[in-house]
Amino acid sequence: MPRYSGVIFVLMRHLLALPVLLIPFASVLAETPANKAPDARAALRATVAQRLAEGPEGTRYGMMVTTLEGEEILAILPDQRFIPASNTKMFTTATAYSMLPALDQSARGTGVTLSPVGKGAVDVILYGRGDARLSSAEDCTKDCLQMLADAVSAKVRHVRDVVGDDSWFPDERWSPGMSWNNIQTRSGAGISALTIDDNEAAAMVTPTAPGDAPKIEVASYYTIQNNAVTVPGKGKTLDAERAPNGTDIRVFGTIGAEEAPMKLNFGIDDPAHYAAWRLRTLLEARGVTVSGKVEVRHRPLTPADSPDYRKGTPAAQSPAPEMLAELPALPLAEDVTIINKVSQNVHAELMLRRVARQTGSGSIADGQAALRIVMAQAGLPEASYGFSDGSGMSSYNRITPRGAVTLLNWVARQPWGADWRATLPVGGKDGTLRARFHDTLLDGKLFAKTGSLNASRALSGYLITKSGRTLIFSALANDIPADQDSKATAAVDKALVAIAEAE
Repeated sequence: MPRYSGVIFVLMRHLLALPVLLIPFASVLAETPANKAPDARAALRATVAQRLAEGPEGTRYGMMVTTLEGEEILAILPDQRFIPASNTKMFTTATAYSMLPALDQSARGTGVTLSPVGKGAVDVILYGRGDARLSSAEDCTKDCLQMLADAVSAKVRHVRDVVGDDSWFPDERWSPGMSWNNIQTRSGAGISALTIDDNEAAAMVTPTAPGDAPKIEVASYYTIQNNAVTVPGKGKTLDAERAPNGTDIRVFGTIGAEEAPMKLNFGIDDPAHYAAWRLRTLLEARGVTVSGKVEVRHRPLTPADSPDYRKGTPAAQSPAPEMLAELPALPLAEDVTIINKVSQNVHAELMLRRVARQTGSGSIADGQAALRIVMAQAGLPEASYGFSDGSGMSSYNRITPRGAVTLLNWVARQPWGADWRATLPVGGKDGTLRARFHDTLLDGKLFAKTGSLNASRALSGYLITKSGRTLIFSALANDIPADQDSKATAAVDKALVAIAEAE
């Protein structure tokens, strides 16, 4: 799997190549908006309404646009609640950025220790502590599981069990409101304090002769039921399914004999167990005999993981034992860039749990309690947002356009506001906005978080207008008819371009 250090390098290179990004973010706060005549604003509202009307019939749109000083440019259902999808990540990462020094100070890397079990035997315990970037890739150079395997193999040549311990956080692998059909996908991978390879696995499918089953290669952790067929020519309809918490994968559909090999990605349900299994394979490759099993230690969620239940009592936190070896904790600002630029769900959920462990047990409930404190500081009414996770995969999440704009305005006035804005995708340039706003006024001049979930699309952030002013915006689309998502997205993009051209 590719390492994110390379992704960050490429993203930063793009950022440095954009002259507009070199404008100090704080300096735009001093801009004085030009007064627009009422008829000009009315014409703009009519234009935006026309652009949105080009979207799918039945779609519900919410939009709010303001200046950095708070002057309202446009508002459409600004106080109605919408499913935000990955716009949720803005709230999670802004909360994290507001306490980033403390989070970095408390961060711990993945560690390993040897635990005596009698008669000279030892178990290997792999401890996860919320590290989102642990890798077992063959080309890994940073935050590598191989380094921990080296430490163990240098100490012992025979072990009993290999145990994955993710009790740093309570066992909440999926959030309330997660759609069951997303669990088997890479977007719905399980969340664990012991995370590895983004909690994703992949099967490589290679076509063979027409009429035969294609060749499928996958880690031996999984069992493949190959119901796929190679057909003449090009084209592919391959898919895979797996029951929750299962390791049997059924691959079905067709792949053309002239097609290149295809990768099928899917989420890992028990990352701690998978990480321990990967460590076992690495130990055996280094000549260490493993005579026992691969085991896992979870910490069940209890009422004490809720701040409401504790009523102000500090959460109990068990200290980790002394490690034989541990990896350094990587800077969390880099992780925020990954979360916002490519909309990485697992990293976002782990960031929420890191926030939660600062004052609580590491639970979703503790993370949301910390988030509400920050949102209150930002001036958001509680009715303007509500979350059940940190990534946006939950269908229970809600925000209002006004709430999103209020948050973005508050962020812009923080000492870290410019750094946080630099983590957002840039229209036409990188991240999840690389393919949008090309050859428009907003190419390279829109910095925003995207969002995509069933029947829902979202885009909120900052844009630079034709006159050079920076505006804050939130555009949300819900109840999109089936297979019409791209049409709704195009309508929103055209509306934002019209706003930039008029202002």
